[in-house]
This record gives sequence, C-alpha cells and structure tokens, in this order.
Amino acid sequence: MELLRVSDISLVEREAVVVAPISFDQRAHHKLALAGESGAGKSTLLQIIAGLIQPSTGEIRIQGERVRGPHEALVPGHPGVAYLSQKSDLPHSLRVEQVLRYASKRPAAEAQALYELCRIDHLLARRTDQLSGGEQQRVALARLLLGSPRLLLLDEPYSNLDRVHKRQLQAIIEEVGTRLGITCLLVSHDATDVLPWADEILVLRRGQLVQRGTPQQLYAQPTDEYTAALFGDYNLVRGADRLALGVASASSAADAPLLVRPEQLALAASGPGLPGIVQAVRFMGSYYEIEVQLPESLVRARLRHFASQPGAQVFVELLPQPLY
Repeated sequence: MELLRVSDISLVEREAVVVAPISFDQRAHHKLALAGESGAGKSTLLQIIAGLIQPSTGEIRIQGERVRGPHEALVPGHPGVAYLSQKSDLPHSLRVEQVLRYASKRPAAEAQALYELCRIDHLLARRTDQLSGGEQQRVALARLLLGSPRLLLLDEPYSNLDRVHKRQLQAIIEEVGTRLGITCLLVSHDATDVLPWADEILVLRRGQLVQRGTPQQLYAQPTDEYTAALFGDYNLVRGADRLALGVASASSAADAPLLVRPEQLALAASGPGLPGIVQAVRFMGSYYEIEVQLPESLVRARLRHFASQPGAQVFVELLPQPLY
C-alpha cells in the first residue's frame, strides 16, 4: 500500500535551484533512504515532505491527503508525519516526564512501553539540560512516537552521536519499524547508515535525483563516480582496460570508464587477465590492500590472502557479479 507520494516537487530560492523537480513514492513499511553529499538537497527535501518548507512546485500526499506547507496553514505539516532533526530541540530545563506528558496521545501503558523501547524509562526524572546528546535524541524520538505517526522522517539522526549512542539509536529505529509498524524515511551522507538499513535508496546530487535502487544495486552498479564514492572505495578503469577485464563486448566504447570496487578484483600469478605490477601491499587486519599499476590505471584490490611483494607481476581479473 502506498503511504507517501512525492509529485514533481521542486524548490527555487533566489533564482537558484535547491531541489530540481522530483517524483517518487514509498510503500508502507518500506525503508527508504535519501543519500548524497552535504548540500545535495536531502534535508531540504525531507523538510518539504514534513511540511516545514513550501515547495515551488508539486505536492506531497500521505495516504492520499495533501501535506500543507507554511504558506498554506497556520500549523504546517500533517498529523501522520513526524520529523526528527539532527538536534533534539527539546524544551530547556523541563523534566523529561513533563516533556513527554505534554506530547502524549497514548494510554499510560502504551506510553511506558514506548519509553522502554527508546531506552529512556530511567531518564524521566531528569531535566532535559542534564541529558547527553544521545539521550536527548532518544527522548525527542519518544516524544514524536507518542503522537502515533504513520511516517517518521529522520534527518541525519546519528550525525552528532558517538559510536555507542549511534548503535543504540540505530537498534531503536529498527524496532520502531518492526514493533510499531511505523514507516521510516532516512536522510544520511554516511554509507554505513543506509546500506545495511534501507530497502531502497535515492541518490541526490545538487538537488537532482541521479540514481535509485536497492543498496546492492547502488553499491555494485553505480552509474557514476559520485554515486560510487558515496558508498565506498572504488577504482576507475579506463579505455581498453575495460575490454581486457572481460566485462564488455567488442562493440563497447573503448574509452568508457569502468567503476570497480576493490573486492571485485582478483589477482593471479598468470593470465588470463590484464597484466600489472604490484606497487604496494598493505595489511589492513581482516584483508590485504594491494595496489597494482595497470597499463592505463592504478587500481586497488582487497584480498584475504596475498603472498607476492611489490614489483611482482600479476594478472587482474574482474570477479563475476550477481545481478540485482
């Protein structure tokens, strides 16, 4: 069932295009992520969906109901949508219990279950200015969940958290989807936030949608260097190297570059493959990183075992990739 529909949304400010016309939909319980570098328009688009920014064109609908922006409503937004920003925005110096009681639309037992899910039941007596950054985010999330939203918009929710609090909030958000049945739309520039979590990812660049697909598709088959760089290390193999690696027919453009992840390359002491010279061997703990100079490209491969030394000749092949 379709929950969210974004239709021809755009935003122009001072004659500059912040978000180019974009359309997409999101099914209920489908985990969708918006990825892109800083300034790509991700957070702006999320705030438009939340009803906090008025778009220049287009409309947002939640289960068929239009989301009204600040130019159309005294209280913009939609009651079925909750927006969690990078900052918790909690009232200053109030007790956590007070903040949550004012926001609650749930019976006491349900509210208590939410506090336990968000790992904040032990914080109720504290003041908001006595909380750590991670605790503040969890309280802010609980306050939103008390309103029984259908769609939860998460705007870089982990960006200001240390590793421990980040993992804790990630686990909570996973439970929000599975236990409460709330659909989540997440914005992040960090591949580790979206690749293991999302069912589908939309990649934005300078306000434009450049690729859409599953995490597996975007990682293994990026359309350009921008998308490749968002989700990890890559090699750019140029010209005849592409044919030598056996990934294109003779009719392919000889100078078309090929984007290859380091773990997609195999090295052997003899052919077939493209000959190269080992430039460096680095032990990285769980794998070796091997730098190889090919006729037109310098590439890096990742292997669990490697016995050769710098200066040795090797043959580089592209491993078969699954179809996503």
